[in-house]
Amino acid sequence: MNNKANTNPVVSTDSSATEADSRKSFYQTFSDCPVPPAEMLNNLGLFMRRQDLSRIMFMDELYKKALPVHGVIMEFGVRWGQNLALFSSFRGMYEPYNYNRKIIGFDTFEGFPSVSEKDGNNDVIKKGAYSVTEGYEHYLDSVLQYHESESPLSHIKKYEIVKGDATATLEQYLADNPQTIIAMAYFDFDIYEPTKRCLELIKGHLTKGSVIGFDELNYHKFPGETLALKEVFGLDKYAIRRSPLSPLTSYIVIE
Repeated sequence: MNNKANTNPVVSTDSSATEADSRKSFYQTFSDCPVPPAEMLNNLGLFMRRQDLSRIMFMDELYKKALPVHGVIMEFGVRWGQNLALFSSFRGMYEPYNYNRKIIGFDTFEGFPSVSEKDGNNDVIKKGAYSVTEGYEHYLDSVLQYHESESPLSHIKKYEIVKGDATATLEQYLADNPQTIIAMAYFDFDIYEPTKRCLELIKGHLTKGSVIGFDELNYHKFPGETLALKEVFGLDKYAIRRSPLSPLTSYIVIE
């Protein structure tokens, strides 16, 4: 893998300067951790912040809502791939023999391919923002392989990473896999155009009970995600639900 540094490390944050300094100090505490490497994975809760644990618990809630629904899970906007790894673990926990529950992630792995005027004027909204290190998708693939090896039926590959602009790659994926039923889709593109196009593309592959999750609805820094949902599904057709665990994440259930 090429470990070339990420050239667009800046991400949007609502943290105060004091909070940012405190976290910087804690990152150093983490870096200096004396826990032996062989025991590190067993002790990650030592470093997990309230916000991070809340997000994991929300994803767990979302996954459980999709359990009775037949179909695959898709994530739009993978970045470092934490959600894909979580979904893989949830599958191993709740439905270990459901090898039909494929998990598919779509991302450029090069940041935003473009931005629209509907995305607002937040400083972070620019082409290439939220990129990852070069070749990261190969590292992520090895991580997902490991997670799959820890669950039953590990000889059957049950995940796929699709690199590229999802407005094109999703259309091709669905053309190649017309049998696709989507039990859950999670949108974390942040921006208008890919969110709108992918919502349009998945519409015919949803069924009653399908869950669509969103990372930034009703968020002034990323207005494009809400506008895309409004234009494709409407805001008055489905109840937009949230969890008390998180101020931003939300979901709808197709009824």
